[in-house]
Amino acid sequence: MRVLVIAESSERADIVRRGLLLAGHEAADIAGPDDPFPPMDEARPDAIVLETGSPPIDLLDRIIDAMGEKPLPLVIFASDPSEQSISRAVRAGASAYVVDGLNAARVPAILQVALARFELMTDLRSELNVAQQKLAERKFVERAKGLLMKARGLSEDEAYHTLRRMAMERNRRMGEVAKSVLEMAELLN
Repeated sequence: MRVLVIAESSERADIVRRGLLLAGHEAADIAGPDDPFPPMDEARPDAIVLETGSPPIDLLDRIIDAMGEKPLPLVIFASDPSEQSISRAVRAGASAYVVDGLNAARVPAILQVALARFELMTDLRSELNVAQQKLAERKFVERAKGLLMKARGLSEDEAYHTLRRMAMERNRRMGEVAKSVLEMAELLN
C-alpha cells in the first residue's frame, strides 16, 4: 500500500515512514502541511497519514480537495485532544484520530483499523445511496400509477402492470420508466 505522509517535521515523518515499513507499506510521498501536495494521480496513494499538533481546518480542506472524487482513508496523529479538533477531523473524513500516540510500532495496527473503518463507512454509504435511490424510484412509481389511474381510468393493479410492461419492453427499471411517464405528463400539461 502507498501512503501519502503529511507531517510537521521531518523527524515525525520519519517515525510514520518507519511504521509504514513495519506494516509492509511505503510512503508514496512526504509533504509538509504548508507544502503543495503532489498530484494524487501521480502519487497514487491508497491512504493519507497526517501528523500535526492540531489539524487546522484549511489543511483538512486542502486534503479533501486533493482527494477529489476518490476519498481515501485518513489517519491523523495529533497532540490536540479537544472535542472541536476531533469533530473537525471526523467531519473531514478521518478514519482514525490518535492523540499523542505517534510511535512507529503502533502505526501498522492503527492504519489497519483505519482501513477497516474506512471500508465499513464506504459500504454503509453505498447501501444508503442504494436505499435512497430505491425510495425515490418507489415514489416515482406511485406518482406514475396515480397519473395512469386518473388519465386512463385504470385500477391500481392495472396501472402497476402497465408500468411493469413498459419497463420490460424498454429493458429499463420501473423507476426510470415511471420518471419518464411523469416527465412526459409535465410536458403535455
